Amino acid sequence: MTGRHSIPDALFLSFQTAVAGRYSIDRELGRGGMGVVYLAREVHLDRLVAIKLLPPELATRAELRERFLREAQLAAKLSHPHIIPIHAVNEADGFVYFVMAYVDGETLGQRVHSRGPLSASEGARVLREVAWALSHAHGQGLVHRDVKPDNILIEAATGRALVADFGIAAAIGAAVGEHVVGTPEFMSPEQALGGETDARSDLYSLGATAFFALSGRLPFEGKTAREVLARQITESAPLLSASGSAVPRRLAQLVERCLAKTPADRPESAQVLADQLGVAFEQRRELPAALRAFVKRNGRMDSAGTMLSLFGALVASVTISAFAGPAAGVATLAVGATLLPLAFGLLAAKRLIDLGFTHADLGPAFRLEQENSREERNVLPGPWRTFVERTLGWTARVSAATSVVLVSLALLGGGSSGRESIGLLAALGLTVASVTVLARLAMVQLRRDVDVEVYSAAWTGRFGTWAFAVARTWRGAKPVERAMTHRATELSLGMAAEQLFESLPKASRDVLGDVPSLLERLQHDAGALRRRMDDLQEALGHTGAAEPGDEYADVRAERDVVADQFRTAVSAMESIRLNLLRLHAGSLTLNALTTHIGLARAVSADVDRLLAARAEVEDVLRFPRTLELTPV
Repeated sequence: MTGRHSIPDALFLSFQTAVAGRYSIDRELGRGGMGVVYLAREVHLDRLVAIKLLPPELATRAELRERFLREAQLAAKLSHPHIIPIHAVNEADGFVYFVMAYVDGETLGQRVHSRGPLSASEGARVLREVAWALSHAHGQGLVHRDVKPDNILIEAATGRALVADFGIAAAIGAAVGEHVVGTPEFMSPEQALGGETDARSDLYSLGATAFFALSGRLPFEGKTAREVLARQITESAPLLSASGSAVPRRLAQLVERCLAKTPADRPESAQVLADQLGVAFEQRRELPAALRAFVKRNGRMDSAGTMLSLFGALVASVTISAFAGPAAGVATLAVGATLLPLAFGLLAAKRLIDLGFTHADLGPAFRLEQENSREERNVLPGPWRTFVERTLGWTARVSAATSVVLVSLALLGGGSSGRESIGLLAALGLTVASVTVLARLAMVQLRRDVDVEVYSAAWTGRFGTWAFAVARTWRGAKPVERAMTHRATELSLGMAAEQLFESLPKASRDVLGDVPSLLERLQHDAGALRRRMDDLQEALGHTGAAEPGDEYADVRAERDVVADQFRTAVSAMESIRLNLLRLHAGSLTLNALTTHIGLARAVSADVDRLLAARAEVEDVLRFPRTLELTPV
């Protein structure tokens, strides 16, 4: 919480008198409909605290005073890293207040107003932390009922998000009919109507908060609170993807689902939303500069140096052919055209290895670049591109077919003048076909980054594997600088554990066996499970909560099984890493570590069987590996 110094008013002075000896009040931090917040120092423990005071004019109303105290006491039971803890709930000389931890930072609202919308990665992280906090509160039987940017604190030192002001929360299942409490711009439709609210109402408010945090705009605005509430009830929320902000498709879809008018169409729970935001956050971490440069430029043979090298190979082949004959010239050109890409690949791979990256980093890097490219290209209007693309394709096929027919007629016979006319028409048809093919390729490039697809296939395939393997052998055993990268959890764990293993004495490594191969298998399995989990979750992202007779029950069940296996595989890798650390520290024996490695091998075997069984089922049923959500 932050605030500014103000001249003490009568309420400040009276309240300070009432709590003198226990709290020393510094200044007012802010006030709202349900209270005034002060920055104070707790005298006995000598620590800064924030005190929320129910205004005296409200405290005289017995029902409000009792509600304030009851709900503050319920909120005080919450203990979570992303919820501001409440230290005490008290009454003194007619004042009713509770004391909570002081957070040095700013509200999410202040952050957006001062520095603009959050980036996709930062937004996904903050929203996930808030979802975690709400999940904990919902599990304890509390709904917040006033989730908004001003009730989310961003800690200055760590960037951690903390949820504040559970003071107006109500126990889930509380009696309906109380006056409407909340902030109109972030209030769910059912809350605006004064109906029963539950955890999904908080998810709607979080969706509105997310819309504001990522776009800098409110989803619903109006001249009066009544107008805003009417729009919340009757109008569909605007699409975040159409707001002009650079928000990833998957993150935008999550926000849009939270803003669904019907509670059943929102995410199933705050924990499910947090898990989905975690996937979005994991995928949207910014690439390190070296990987960005590689996927955009350094991994491509389209630089001036490459062009000069190819030109040099052409000149050399022409020169040799003049002295040694055409065959020697062609052979020189073929050798040059073969060796140049190989040399380029080795040098590019070696540069990345020197910077601390591995071949396994390229797959996520190219996938993220392709995702970014698709989002950027989809900003352009779509229907006209499809029409022009189809027209060009049809023109190219007709022109090419006509040219083939005309050439055939010319070859079959006819007078010289006739052959000449037919030849001219055939040449014209071929020219039109060539031009339209090139134009169609240009249109395809507007829709898809073909260059990225080609280079991704090369670098993540056999060519890239060979280049990195040879480059590692070439550079020898020189130490490698550890790269700070976007690596997925399983990749980071695998690399860290492998480094710990390689730093053990050779005798210890011999006793433990081939741990690197085990780590590689677990890493590969976890990656495969993550991709399957993403496919299933993305497909289910278009459906509401599970209901009796849910036609997607099998898909949900498979998602849960895959998620459980994924956590098991990652936990096995984490166990190996931690136990290797303990072995280095001398707090674990080789025999004990051997046992843990044996358990990890069993986990790997179980995951392998699951993946193999899934592959067999897909082969038999001829299902695509990427799930198309079609009810059966």
